Amino acid sequence: MKILDLLSKDFIIADLQSKSKQDAINDLINLFEKDPRVIDLEKVRDAVLEREKIMSTGVGKGFAIPHGKTNAVNDILAAFGRANKPIEYDALDGQPVNLVFLLVGKDNLVSNHIKLLSRISRMMNKDEFREKLNKAKTSEDILDIFRKEEENYFDV
Repeated sequence: MKILDLLSKDFIIADLQSKSKQDAINDLINLFEKDPRVIDLEKVRDAVLEREKIMSTGVGKGFAIPHGKTNAVNDILAAFGRANKPIEYDALDGQPVNLVFLLVGKDNLVSNHIKLLSRISRMMNKDEFREKLNKAKTSEDILDIFRKEEENYFDV
């Protein structure tokens, strides 16, 4: 499984207007409102927000990876948002974020969930990759940047 197996332009917000961490998470979760893979959107929201209470998923370098596991989905879901105005996120490095990658996994797909979190983290640790995402104008541009970067990785 690759990130591109999960991410499509319909699940990318190229100009995320969120003013807070919770708004950013909710805006990305709301992209799944009519997604047939979602059984209960509010339980998805609860799972991600509960995980966020344990420790901030703002990992630093302007990037956050909110995530959660729940049986309120029947597959792994992903969404991405890029904010032009940085969002205060309680990140580990104390800096605001402008790149937010949401990952929601099914409870019994833990292995793939962890592998995908690891892949996203490795990709986002690359300064050049983050710079390209920050300069992208459209959802299609962002998806293409992920596609090109993921060519360097094997299937999860």
